[in-house]
Amino acid sequence: MDTCRLPANASKCSRSTMECFMVLSTQAQKISIGILCGLFGTMCLFENSLVLYLIFSSPRIRKKPSYLFIGSLALADVLASIIFVCSFVNFHVFNEAGFSKEVFLLQLGGVNTSFSASLSSLLLTALDRYISISRPSEYKLLMTRKRAWTALAALWVTCATIACLPLLGWNCCVLDSSCSELFPFVDGNYLSGWLCLVLLLLGCIVYAYARVLWRARQHVAYMEKHQAQAGRQNARVRMDVTLAKSLAMVLAVLTLCWSPVLALLVYSIFARLSDQLRKVFAFCSTLCLLNSMVNPVIYALRSRELCSSLRRLLSRCTRRLQAAEGSPEAESTHRSSVIET
Repeated sequence: MDTCRLPANASKCSRSTMECFMVLSTQAQKISIGILCGLFGTMCLFENSLVLYLIFSSPRIRKKPSYLFIGSLALADVLASIIFVCSFVNFHVFNEAGFSKEVFLLQLGGVNTSFSASLSSLLLTALDRYISISRPSEYKLLMTRKRAWTALAALWVTCATIACLPLLGWNCCVLDSSCSELFPFVDGNYLSGWLCLVLLLLGCIVYAYARVLWRARQHVAYMEKHQAQAGRQNARVRMDVTLAKSLAMVLAVLTLCWSPVLALLVYSIFARLSDQLRKVFAFCSTLCLLNSMVNPVIYALRSRELCSSLRRLLSRCTRRLQAAEGSPEAESTHRSSVIET
């Protein structure tokens, strides 16, 4: 694979250059990547589509700004599951390099948009929870539906614009600059800027949730000091413990899924990557998809309102199945099958 490494003054924009980035050399590696992408992608698509249906099928739920942010997160993860899996498997497993530079950069822009929008939606969700716990009496005035939709529109436009910059001309082919060792045609300076943006988003998410936990502990201390009823104290303590567990889960999943990819991206900026590390990066990239698969469980399906909507949906489906089985057509079909047997 070292024969594919191009010198700095060589042509870096030919179609054959893309073959140098197809780092999976054995069939076992390709099958493993295909299985991971298929499993994570299918579960991610199903879970997040279910969350979107539960949110937008209920007029009461979709009016709340917090669920609009969760819906944006689910939409971003749905797009990530589709665009990432299709482009990643097509490139690394089937080794398709017969498309143009523009098509590749368009696919990469779609992947960057979906993952950036997913992280940005996590940040808006964190800020929403911080406002709700730090200023509960003013929450409805501060977080209106109009402001929520405005924030989401700004989020998606910004993420799409930043992700499409390589397609619009910020790439090493147009600028004749140094290319990234991990992505074809991507300028090294652009990759550094995108990496800084992702690190900033993750840092803000961690800070916001740390502030939420700190405010929750303040509330517990106040209740223990001023509340006379022990039952309400215990309830508040239980609420703090539950919140702490949720936040620990959020931060643990973010750290587990994004740290390996970000560490290798940072390393690629300052040093030359070996072929083995580039293979590790390909496998670690699927962890970002794993994060999109776990997001609905952490942010949506732990909600009482969404769980109630899910139970109602399951109960309706069960009643329809029972009604279909008990219908005259079903009985006649069953009777005929018994006679044939």
